[in-house]
Amino acid sequence: MSNQRTVKLILPLLLASLVILLWSVWATRDKDLQWIIPTPGAILKVFATHPGLLLSHAFTTVLETLVGLGLSIFLGSLIALAMDGWKPVKQMLYPFVIASQTIPIIALAPLFILWFGYGISAKIFIVTLVCFFPIAINLYDGFRQVPVEYLRLFRSMKASSWQTFRMLKIPSALPAFFTGLKLAVSYSVMAAIIGEWLGGEDGLGIYMTRAAKSYQISHVFAIIVIISFFSLVLYGFVMVFERVFLRWQHFQSEEYVDTYSGEKSP
Repeated sequence: MSNQRTVKLILPLLLASLVILLWSVWATRDKDLQWIIPTPGAILKVFATHPGLLLSHAFTTVLETLVGLGLSIFLGSLIALAMDGWKPVKQMLYPFVIASQTIPIIALAPLFILWFGYGISAKIFIVTLVCFFPIAINLYDGFRQVPVEYLRLFRSMKASSWQTFRMLKIPSALPAFFTGLKLAVSYSVMAAIIGEWLGGEDGLGIYMTRAAKSYQISHVFAIIVIISFFSLVLYGFVMVFERVFLRWQHFQSEEYVDTYSGEKSP
């Protein structure tokens, strides 16, 4: 298994190195191309010459993303619990939960700016609105997919509703919850950037808009690098938490792979 993990780590790094090498050679040889696609060296120069400015704008975007993501986890979990616990609540809320995702955020964002102003409140609200949906729907589906045989078993053992929920429904729904959380994390930074594009004082979206208007393309690419890195870090944290809370599932998967490949688990 250790060899497989090493290969999984090395292959993406090799591909990234090859892409950067080809990109650098191509952009260096074609001087006209550098107006729209800067060299990797030019992007690194932005990080070296403007670290304070980048960090200042990045801090605002990170704050908006983390607060909005935290609120979406709370709101999405609360909605999923309510829909699973009371059928009338599900019948009442479910259509509105679906409807909240049918309207493009780019169309609602100007209203949020008018209602909440140009501060971070509007951006946090946008992140929350985008991210709560996958968490709520996946967690609710996880609750509903608990095998009926297990529920009957708990009833036959005279388990209370709380014991059934704590010992059966929550563990059974955790894989679905983490699936929704990974989707939410993937959307969160993008939602914050969209909110910043529409107006504000700080944030990577504001910086990107200003850099694009002044044709500082290397700055735009530097911001893209920061956004991608932050998104990957958030996704990595979710993967770590998933591995901690679902160790039994990963153990079963590795055991299955070893059995299928004919290798013996260490």
